[in-house]
Amino acid sequence: MAAQTRPVFSVSFVVSQFVFILSALSLVHCTTDANDVQALQVMYTSLNSSSQLTNWKNNGGDPCTESWKGVSCEGSAVVSIDISRLGLSGTLGYLLSDLMSLRKFDLSGNNIHDTVPYQLPPNLTSLNLASNNFTGNLPYSISTMVKLTYLNVSRNSLAQSVGDVFGNLAALSTLDISSNNFSGDLPNSLSLLSNISELYMQNNQLTGTLNVLSGLPLTTLNVANNHFSGWIPGELSSIKNFTYDGNSFDNGPAPPPPPYTAPPAGRSGNNQTRSGSGSRSPPDSQSSDSDEGLSVGSIVGIILGAVVLAALVLLSLCYCVRKNKRKVSGTRTSAGSLPIGITNVNAEMQEPRVKSAAAVTDLTPPPAEKLVVESVSKNGSLKKMKSPITATAYTVASLQTATNSFSQEFLIGEGSLGRVYRAEFPTGKIMAVKKIDNAALSLQEEDYFLDAVSNMSRLRHPNIVTLAGYCAEHGQRLLVYEFVGNGSLHDMLHFADDSSKNLTWNGRVRVALGTARALEYLHEVCLPSVVHRNFKSANILLDEELNPHLSDCGLAALTPNTERQFATQMVGAFGYSAPEFALSGIYTVKSDVYSFGVVMLELLTGRKPLDSSRPRSEQSLVRWATPQLHDIDALAKMVDPALNGMYPAKSLSRFADIIALCVQPEPEFRPPMSEVVQALVRLVQRASVVKRRSSDESGFSYKTPEHEATDMSF
Repeated sequence: MAAQTRPVFSVSFVVSQFVFILSALSLVHCTTDANDVQALQVMYTSLNSSSQLTNWKNNGGDPCTESWKGVSCEGSAVVSIDISRLGLSGTLGYLLSDLMSLRKFDLSGNNIHDTVPYQLPPNLTSLNLASNNFTGNLPYSISTMVKLTYLNVSRNSLAQSVGDVFGNLAALSTLDISSNNFSGDLPNSLSLLSNISELYMQNNQLTGTLNVLSGLPLTTLNVANNHFSGWIPGELSSIKNFTYDGNSFDNGPAPPPPPYTAPPAGRSGNNQTRSGSGSRSPPDSQSSDSDEGLSVGSIVGIILGAVVLAALVLLSLCYCVRKNKRKVSGTRTSAGSLPIGITNVNAEMQEPRVKSAAAVTDLTPPPAEKLVVESVSKNGSLKKMKSPITATAYTVASLQTATNSFSQEFLIGEGSLGRVYRAEFPTGKIMAVKKIDNAALSLQEEDYFLDAVSNMSRLRHPNIVTLAGYCAEHGQRLLVYEFVGNGSLHDMLHFADDSSKNLTWNGRVRVALGTARALEYLHEVCLPSVVHRNFKSANILLDEELNPHLSDCGLAALTPNTERQFATQMVGAFGYSAPEFALSGIYTVKSDVYSFGVVMLELLTGRKPLDSSRPRSEQSLVRWATPQLHDIDALAKMVDPALNGMYPAKSLSRFADIIALCVQPEPEFRPPMSEVVQALVRLVQRASVVKRRSSDESGFSYKTPEHEATDMSF
């Protein structure tokens, strides 16, 4: 028997050894996904103090097999990055959205600055950016992270409104936006966080009421030290840990709802869950008979509800059958609403990217077909459906008071649609009011105004001027914008004697990058794409820190009649217009790219797009500059004299390369704005590397071109 057992032992031993060798070989050859590697390399290049990131490389390397600090993998995919509290600074780069498998991303406790990239890893379950120096507002890609359960952006310098980005985040259980500079009212989409248990909003500048939080299954809520007002909803009194000091809430319980007003959907069920035995039921509770059994009215209501539910099920089945019949045409329609950049990704990565991008549709201007309901008016034409408007409605009287009856002394600008006035409200708030000339829009276009306002009010980006309100009464149409108080880029470059000297090379690159990000958002994040149509330096407003804010976004929807539109745009944008628009009136996103290239030329040369005071061969900026963009000697002579030679020559050369791509005469050869943003980010990153090697704290090592090449490695 012993002799018979030996071969069995030998075979099992060989099999086990073979399996072990195969598994070892699979580990050896399990290289990290190429997209993950590239994204980490760009992040490593963007972050300063990168010596803390042991084993990380900016070129080559394999994060999963080389144990890059803080990086965890499953197979060949990076699933977790935890590089918290390492003293890192710098920025995050521009390829985070390529980390398709990343679930946990923890950067807390560092000194990372700039805005939070809105192209974040799309499939995160946990995102922790707490205790850094992030500015701007919450990125829009958060709205597509349907798997997110934990989000912490506390203790940064985030500002503006919180943003309506929570509508799709049903899985989110913890949200912390505390200790920032958020202002404005709470977004309505917070009420859709059906699984939220902990919400921290303390130490901000938030205003309005807490009504949108009623009915949420919260166990912890902190709203201390804000500017909330009104009554605390009775439902919030049952929250176990509720902190609300440092606000201006009214005393006493909240008043009961008006007679016959139905409570918000889903509120009663959540109250029962959180109240436990009911000992702390809300003051306005009217459920005194609920514990005694169902009344006859309740039974009748249940029966009627069941009948209605059955009818709805039948209607849904009919709709699905009809939808399947139109499957081919429906596919064509949806395919046309994808962001431009999706076609460039690898085929195997397309599906998750498409899914995450599609979720943006709820937060961005709706497709044109959504504006029409399937009903026919008496004359046989389709009726238009009004989109919800998130902007504040102002009265003509209040705007007249704020602008001193639109007096000349309050006038700050004028465009093809009307004049712009500075408005000073009794609260001390300063806004900009665009008073649309009634002659600019024909009467039959009255219906389009509110639709355009709805779409414009939902454009949210740190480099886009926010539409805060509107007025549409007594035949008047006015738009109320946030006030950006440092004038336009056009005035700074061309009409100010000394202020252009304040716009250093560093500042000009930042202006270019900020406006490029604004156009990228309009073209490639909004669904459908928003074409600006009037991109020029006069529509780029600068704040006190010289950050750019693009104005008039979405105004193209307020199209005047064709002849007037063509005439005003040709006059207003002459010098910025792409060749295809000047020849045929055709205008696309690629036409915006051309106009952006012209603005970059203005930043580089300090010249106007058209200048009749110059020699004939130099009057058209594009025609004069384009042949010289790849000539280093000629390029040095083109630079704005106001810079006094204080710029890095290689940075200038790369800036010129981007311009040359944007102003190509053929639209199909111009790059999408996402590629322009990436090129400008790389330019800034190279400059930051030089800054770390230099004692210069200005952001760039400013040197004359003659001496710069020897000690600057761009």
